[in-house]
Formats: sequence, structure tokens, C-alpha cells
Amino acid sequence: MYDAYRRRQARGLVSMLPRQAIRPLYRAAIAGRRAGEEPSSDPLETLVAHCATLLPLPPYAVWAADFARYADAHFRDLDDWVEGPTPATPVTLANRSLIVGDGRWTAALRVFRAEGAWRGYIAFEGPSAGDSCRTAEIFRETTPEELKESFAAFDSAALGAFLRSSLP
Repeated sequence: MYDAYRRRQARGLVSMLPRQAIRPLYRAAIAGRRAGEEPSSDPLETLVAHCATLLPLPPYAVWAADFARYADAHFRDLDDWVEGPTPATPVTLANRSLIVGDGRWTAALRVFRAEGAWRGYIAFEGPSAGDSCRTAEIFRETTPEELKESFAAFDSAALGAFLRSSLP
């Protein structure tokens, strides 16, 4: 997600540049490649990667802390971009704990964007290594905030029922 954030910011810069500034910037991107580094087959990606190095973007640790604290704002930013969480690479939007028997389980809301909507499922991690399972895709909302609200609306009994239905 951090790499996608950097690319979005760099693409934003490229989109604001006057047309006559693109060629010199692309030449600088080509000239600035490290020795032995193969050029991208996509000139736009070469330009975007170079622009990401020019912008004063936060380092990963700062971005990750901001993402953890303001996840909703980061997800709103993704609504206008193609990149973002996918079914193959979902992200965790919220976590909750529940006690089942003698053990503590974590229920994580995993979300992604697909087919014009935000979707999600609950992934469970148990007290022992290897104790993990997940529900089918059970959430479909317009915004990440709505997914989070739907997840928060489940009480412990509902989460326990989802867990039991997901166990092998």
C-alpha cells in the first residue's frame, strides 16, 4: 500500500506538470537509473518512479503510523484510483477480540475494492499457531467507513457464530 501511495502522489505530480516539462524530466529519469538497472518497458512508469524520488514523501514508518491512525482517510483517497486493496491483497481495516472457550481469538475485518464497491470478510486468528480461518465475503458497502460500522455492529455472539461457521 505504501508503494501504491508513492505512485499515486507521483502520478499527481506528473498530471500537474506542463507538457513541455515532461520530456526533460523523463530524460532525467533515464539518466538517473542505477548502474545495471533495466529501464521499465513503460516510459510512464519510469517517469512516475523518478517523480516519487523527487517528492518529499514521508518514510514508510511515518506513513504506516498515519495509516494506522487515519485509515479511513487513506481509504477515501483510494476511491479515485485504480490501485488499492484487491481480493488477492486485502488490508485489515479493524480488529476485535473475542473469548471462545478458554482462548482469545482476534477477528480482523479484511477489505478490498472490487466491482465498484468496498467488500470484506472476517479473518480469525486463534490462540494457537495455525488457528486461523475466515468467512466468505460478507460485507459490501459504498465506503470503507460503512464496512467498519457494519463490522462494529456485530456483538460478541455474532462474531462467535461467524467463527464457528468458518472453522474446518
